[in-house]
Amino acid sequence: MEKSYKITDSKLVEIIKNGGVGVLPTDTLYGLVGSALNKKSVEKIYKLKKRNSRKKVIILIGSLSDLKLFSVSFNNEFKKIISDFWPGKVTIVLPVQTKKFAYLLKKTKTLAFRLPKKTKLVSLLKKTGPLIAPSANREGERPAKTIIEAKKYFGNEIDFYVDDGKQESLPSTIIRLRNHRLMIRRKGAVKIK
Repeated sequence: MEKSYKITDSKLVEIIKNGGVGVLPTDTLYGLVGSALNKKSVEKIYKLKKRNSRKKVIILIGSLSDLKLFSVSFNNEFKKIISDFWPGKVTIVLPVQTKKFAYLLKKTKTLAFRLPKKTKLVSLLKKTGPLIAPSANREGERPAKTIIEAKKYFGNEIDFYVDDGKQESLPSTIIRLRNHRLMIRRKGAVKIK
């Protein structure tokens, strides 16, 4: 079956909430997305990407209150960092105080979150809940910049494609606060001194 490039938001939300996965534009690149709250969706994405099972993924959130779903603990220092970089193309690694999401935690006590600035994406996230969104490619391959490139990777193995032209951003910058120092884990779209 040919997957649609044009899909209504309500249909997209329904597919994702029912465990579907697909490709859509994030605030940086095309992402292979699925519900972060659905273990089967997460496992399917790892399988499709042929991703190393020990590698974690970034979780896109629609609001700060989504962090409560993951029992994220943060003090005033974290709040300051969050307000400096969100919304935007910065992913922040935060401590998590639950084992409920072992399938995301990968034997660690942190998860990586991003609150995008892109209005349409945030609106979708508020309806779907948090999404994992690794780049749309197989492990070790170049991230898809177009839906045509994404389709070469995943064909009809996924449930939807959402086309928004060519996506040329760098991936997000990843940061973490450790011992009161800001550590840059990955240089990306936002330059941090």
